Amino acid sequence: KLILLDSLLQEILKMSVKRNLLLLSNSTLHPTGYLEYAAEDICQFLRGRKVEEVLFVPYALRDQDGYTAKARSVFESWGFRLHSVHEAENPALAASNAQAIFIGGGNTFQLLNSLYENKLVDVIRKRVLENGIPYIGSSAGTNVSTISINTTNDMPIVFPPSFNALGLVPFNINPHYIDTDPHSTHKGETRLSGDKLSGGKT
Repeated sequence: KLILLDSLLQEILKMSVKRNLLLLSNSTLHPTGYLEYAAEDICQFLRGRKVEEVLFVPYALRDQDGYTAKARSVFESWGFRLHSVHEAENPALAASNAQAIFIGGGNTFQLLNSLYENKLVDVIRKRVLENGIPYIGSSAGTNVSTISINTTNDMPIVFPPSFNALGLVPFNINPHYIDTDPHSTHKGETRLSGDKLSGGKT
């Protein structure tokens, strides 16, 4: 029994790789430009892990060429090469060979649906959790890094085969959560933060 337990622990340790995640609420913080507010954090995150090239996932927007051009311009100004998965002949192979992955914001339903269509969910999960490659998510890209997209605020413009997401963290995130104004006269629905629900800090 002890030998069996030891073997089980060894397998668990093999699967336990430190997560290299940078999860952003949004891509733009008014009045700054695209990713400008997070530039220092992103550069430190990537350079500290010897990343020279980033694989961008623009599936959350419909104009993926324009989205890629915007992201490429910013990352190249920081000294990184950027390629887009939508330009790859084999998206799954591109993800398998990526040094780092950045999934941008947009519509979470469209994003997750495209990840499933291109058979990227399992590939990205394995690369991040087993191989430890850096992952950056912004808005919808942060949403899909969690257990499911059940906390998205987006309109369901498409219906993915499952709401189960990448599962890079063992909880869900609402990227654009704002604390409720206790003096508001708004009569519609609001969201409670985790600390209000649990009585503790989140």
